[in-house]
Amino acid sequence: MIRWWLLALSLGFVPGLAPGARADDDAKPTADKVKAAEKEYAIPYRLTDTKHILVRVKVNGKGPFNLILDTGAPAVFITKKSAERAGLDTDKDGWAATDSFELEGGLKVPGAKARVADLFQLEGMNGMGLAGVELHGVVGYNVLAKYRITYDFTADKLKFVALDFTPPAVNAKGKDNSQGGLDLLGPAMKMLAGFMGIKPNFAVEPRGFLGVELAETDGKLAVKSVVKGSPAAAAGLKPGDLITGVSKAFAAKGREPGIDDLDRLKAFGRWVEPMRAGQKAKIQVERGDKTETVTVEFGKGL
Repeated sequence: MIRWWLLALSLGFVPGLAPGARADDDAKPTADKVKAAEKEYAIPYRLTDTKHILVRVKVNGKGPFNLILDTGAPAVFITKKSAERAGLDTDKDGWAATDSFELEGGLKVPGAKARVADLFQLEGMNGMGLAGVELHGVVGYNVLAKYRITYDFTADKLKFVALDFTPPAVNAKGKDNSQGGLDLLGPAMKMLAGFMGIKPNFAVEPRGFLGVELAETDGKLAVKSVVKGSPAAAAGLKPGDLITGVSKAFAAKGREPGIDDLDRLKAFGRWVEPMRAGQKAKIQVERGDKTETVTVEFGKGL
């Protein structure tokens, strides 16, 4: 019962913070301010065991940190331990300016500010291991409002398109905001987890990095570009190659296929997702009228 009750808590409710004074029409993202031609980013995400949207972020080059996308949160929140690891210095109100804030997928958010605080919701979830991964904070309005975001839960990436819009500032009511006594809930849940024998497992392994951009062409999976110096480049993959097979099964299929059993773009993404740095795999490609098999060794990603 306790587990379900905790899941019912909204990550978007953070007492002590409020958006800035009501923005006038000039502060709203109008059609004139939206530039559809702005750069688009494909941001990898996963759903936690509690079905929250999790992205991985490097702050000041440190991390990666697991942050939840929360449209109900007024700002970016970073736990105190994570902020210390990232070298963030807070002002008297508990805010920290980041030197760099980069989402996996290459999206660098300029001038991102974060509130350093241990939210009771995250403390409780981490204490009982409910999310299946350690959570280090949330990404809220002051960053999310800068982008048009497309959510497609049948895909493995979210689409972020930069907007010509600067969100209004978020006001703070002092450094140590009261959470109505609810701030005691996180430590209490940690203690309860100990009594119940619950030990969260937050082992972290860097995701494997391949360094190749793919596209479906006439029902085939084509190499669109290869990152210079990447594992894909070292393996000999080239733009124009057609990928026709891989050496290991997709987890979703639950069987061992032959090298020619490939289900194009989404299936390739599902195959790459569990790969880790240093792991080797074979990829079969067609190049002109020739077919060859290359061996790739995944590099260290986020």
